[in-house]
This record gives sequence, C-alpha cells and structure tokens, in this order.
Amino acid sequence: MINPKTPVLVGSGQITQKIENFLDAKNPIELMHDASTLAIQDTGIEDLQNYIDSVVTVRFIFDSGAGARPPFSIYKNPPKSLADKLGINKAKTFYGPTGGNTPQYLLNIFAERISNGESEVVLLSGAECFSTMRKASKNGQKTGWGEDPGGTRIDLGYEKPGGTKNETKHGIAFPVNVYPLFETAIRGRMGNSMEKHQSYLGKLFSPFTKIAKNHPNSWFPIERSAEEISNVTENNRYIGYPYTKFMNAIMEVDQSASLIMMSEEKANQFNIPKEKRIYLHGCADINEVWNVTERPELHSSQAIKLMGEKAFAMSDWSIDEIDFIDLYSCFPSMVELGREALGIEINDKRDLTVTGGLPYFGGAGNNYVTHSIATMMDRLRENPGSKGLCTSNGWFATKHGIGLYSNEPFEGEWKRENPDTYQKNIDELPRPLVDERPSGEAKIETYTVANGRDGPEVGIVIGRLNENNNRFIAITKSDNDLDKLMNEECLNRDCNVKQSEGDYSIVSIK
Repeated sequence: MINPKTPVLVGSGQITQKIENFLDAKNPIELMHDASTLAIQDTGIEDLQNYIDSVVTVRFIFDSGAGARPPFSIYKNPPKSLADKLGINKAKTFYGPTGGNTPQYLLNIFAERISNGESEVVLLSGAECFSTMRKASKNGQKTGWGEDPGGTRIDLGYEKPGGTKNETKHGIAFPVNVYPLFETAIRGRMGNSMEKHQSYLGKLFSPFTKIAKNHPNSWFPIERSAEEISNVTENNRYIGYPYTKFMNAIMEVDQSASLIMMSEEKANQFNIPKEKRIYLHGCADINEVWNVTERPELHSSQAIKLMGEKAFAMSDWSIDEIDFIDLYSCFPSMVELGREALGIEINDKRDLTVTGGLPYFGGAGNNYVTHSIATMMDRLRENPGSKGLCTSNGWFATKHGIGLYSNEPFEGEWKRENPDTYQKNIDELPRPLVDERPSGEAKIETYTVANGRDGPEVGIVIGRLNENNNRFIAITKSDNDLDKLMNEECLNRDCNVKQSEGDYSIVSIK
C-alpha cells in the first residue's frame, strides 16, 4: 500500500543556453524560470503555481565558498526572485548550501518534509551562467545580475571552508589540484604503472562522452576515444597531473534544471499518470572526514560506502538490481571512489552515467545533480520497472548524497534514517596526525603537479615523516622535482621536507 504522504517526483525540466554574445544571454533567474516552466508543464497541471508551497534553489557558484563574493551584485533571495517570476505567491523560500551534493541533499530534506506533512508541493531549481559570467568578465563588463525581492530566505545547511589554512596555502583550494591527489593514491592501490594508468583513465571516461553526445542538453555533444582523452596534445594539455583537460569538469556552462515533487495524495488529486511518477526509494547524506590531510585513506571512501549501505537498506535493493547509474564525475577519481565504495565491479557493463558527466555534459557548478536526477527520471519513465542510482559530491570528495529511484511505487511509510545517527561513525574514525611545520626525511604518499599553459608550475605532495609517520603537505617548484613527479615513479619515494621563508613546507625528491 502506498502511504498518501509518500514523496514522488512528477515533473522535470532542463535548459542549456549557448549564446556567443553575453549581452543577449538570459541571467540565472531567467534560466531557472524557463527550466521550472518546463517542469511544471511536464506535470500536466496548468495552474500548479497556485499549489506550490516551497520554492527551493541550489546555491549559485558565485555565491559559494564560505564567504567569497564576486565583484558584482548578487541575488539577495534567489528562490523568492524565482517564485515572483513564476507567479508563485504563497510559497516559503529556501536556499541551499555550497556543494555539488546540494541537489540530492535538498531533495532528501524535502522528501522528508513531504512525508511529515510539512510540505505538499515543492519546486527545486538551480542554474549556473558561468559561461556568460566569464565572457562578460573577459570583456571588462559586469553582468548586472542581482536584485532584492524581499521576503524571508531560509538558508539550509551551513557554509564551511573546504580545508584548513595550511591545506589551502599548499594547494588544497581548487578541485583541479586536489582530485589528482586522490587519483595518484588510487593508482597506487591498483598497482598500475604511470603509463598503464593513463591509458586506463581514457578508457574510463570515453564511454561518458558517448552518452554526452546523445544528450539534448549536453554542453559538449562530442564522442571522444580513450586515446583522445588520455594523450597529451596541444588541445588536451595536462591540468593537474595525471589529468588532461578532457578529464576535468567544465564549469563554464549556462545550464539550468528543475524538479517538481509532491505527496502521493496530491499526485492523485491532480490525476498525474502513474507512468510519470518517480519515487525516491532510498537516500542518505554523509560527510567524509572533512579535511583532506586528516583522512585515514586517500584512495577510498568509507563515507560513500556507509552512505550506500544506508540507502540500499532503506530501499531493500542491492547494487546488482540497479539498471541506470549516474556517479558524480567531476574527475575520474570521484567516479572510482564511488564505484569501489558502492561495490560496482571494474568490469561492470553498465554505463556509469546517464548525462555524460561533468567534463562533457557540463559541470553546472553546484547544480549538476539536478540535471542527473532529471535525466534519470527520463530513463526510468522510458523503462517501466527499472531502478536508478544517482550520487552527488561537494568540495573535495567531502560532502556526499545518494538517491535510489524507480517508477515502481514506494510501499509503506516513507522514512529515512537521520544522517546524524551514522555520521558519527565517520567522525570517530582514527586520523593521522598532521604536522603543519614538517621537517626531515619522509616518504611520498601521493602527489600531483599543477600545470599552466606553459607547462608544470608547482608540485603538491602529501607524505609521511619517517620519524613518527605524521602526515604533511608540501610543495615544490624545482624543475628537477617537477620532472621526476611527472616522468618517474614517485609513490612511496624518499624525500626531504623543510620550512621555507613565507612559512611554506618545501619538499625535495631523492
């Protein structure tokens, strides 16, 4: 029996804007309006605006980063701006936190609110116009975005820096520098040579491009071979070694997606066809040990593993029953961490994305997962009785969310486990001691090299001191060291670390 308070997705819409002249481009609120209009139309309910009681928007990337603000005005209450533009007059307005996990996080929260009777009809929307923003900036123009529609904005979650001051100073500030560190650690776990692993990365991501090619909202609808992705060329230079450009999420996109969720009771009142209803059968949210240098392992994720266990327990499914998968894919390492933690074998024949992934479909800032859920709805509607899985991720493989979906109804009382009850299992994990002023002989645990357009610029090393096994992070700009890191095996290699002027930890490789 289906409980009348069971949450169910009944509408979705996606928009991709490709306009060369930024002066002609729609702003983020306008894109959300268009995507939301499509989602409302998808429900088949012409006057749905009159029944929406909660408007929830994903935090803009230019409004993210624990207090960082762009050099132009911003929207004071984005969900209220959206509600006003859609003619939604009676809804509460909610704004999500920073992180690519946010869409699933918000969906989980409002599914629970619906099941508790606190909401009945919810609009969840997000947008990014990073492409337009960059074009305007390059032309010395301001976007003119920003307004204050008034109203009360309810902020959900919290804003917190992605790392410690010491981590940030030594390069753990941007994803392009951090995810390659995980990748090198994963390579060590797999026992691959540098050459073998580079080829493997191309083979991992090539199928993503095939999916992206056929997605109507894809930013780069181009199929690429494994060799095109893994081989370094003039158009595919290294970004953060071992990642080439074609392995990196692309945030310079203009994309928007919206979802409509309501109670089963409301869906029945509106006579929404059964075949259009998509149910959230399992979900969970969790944080990894927050700071990268404090994590017990850099090649695996205990948090994702536990999160998956909770979601599958809620659904009473197994990973083998899943027909469609969308693993968060900002970089190859995120796919690998998710695949390994969820028990998906490396030779599994199932596609690991339904959208095409963030480097190819488009890495729409915090909002990519709204697109993956919307696309998952399409796949499940096209394949009655099928099951789907979407994962999400924020910061540096730090914040995670998961959703298990099907057009088969969820039976019984919909109830998720409070994330606080299992988050403590991660928070209580033993952690390595981190020395922020390391000195002496050491061994390299993982590493990357940040590359600019003219080649290698700085090596970033995470290692262990021989004296006490304490962990440290250090950098090198030595041409000799950079060459070793990119061309010789440096995992578990001997090195020396010391302090420099400017209070940096400097590593030299033996």
